[in-house]
Amino acid sequence: MKAPEVKDLISFIANSGLQEVNVETAEIKLHVKRNPEAVAAPVAAPVLASAPVAPLAAPATAELPASQPAAPAVEAPSAPEAPAADTSNYIEIKSPMIGTFYTAPNPDSDTFVNVGETVKKGDVVCIIEAMKLFNEIESEVSGTIVKVLVDNMSPVEYDQPLYLVDPA
Repeated sequence: MKAPEVKDLISFIANSGLQEVNVETAEIKLHVKRNPEAVAAPVAAPVLASAPVAPLAAPATAELPASQPAAPAVEAPSAPEAPAADTSNYIEIKSPMIGTFYTAPNPDSDTFVNVGETVKKGDVVCIIEAMKLFNEIESEVSGTIVKVLVDNMSPVEYDQPLYLVDPA
């Protein structure tokens, strides 16, 4: 079952008023049960930073009580940046779903693709794990991998760029 089909199914269930649905195909077994009385509490995941990387999202700031003034933000001095390379001719390979990004089929294996390697349309470039299902993500373009935009074992969002590909 592809991501758009799952979205359509979820939308159908939400609009139908059904409380419980079981779907079983050769590929997937899905059980959805909803409880309209229950209110989901927001969950905050800890963010760990090991080295400076491009931010995936703007950092959230916690609100302080009115009696405590917020401390001014202090930026660390940074090295002068090199002029940005022109990336307008590159094509992005984007995530078709929310999940965890993996560059290899297992920790002991080589990565599917590396920077500088050539990929063809249909080549597997990574795996995204969503709800204990490991989905192989195929390249939609042919070209050379210029940059990997996501760290291995990092969470990714729907439509988030994963790779930059030079189609030339």
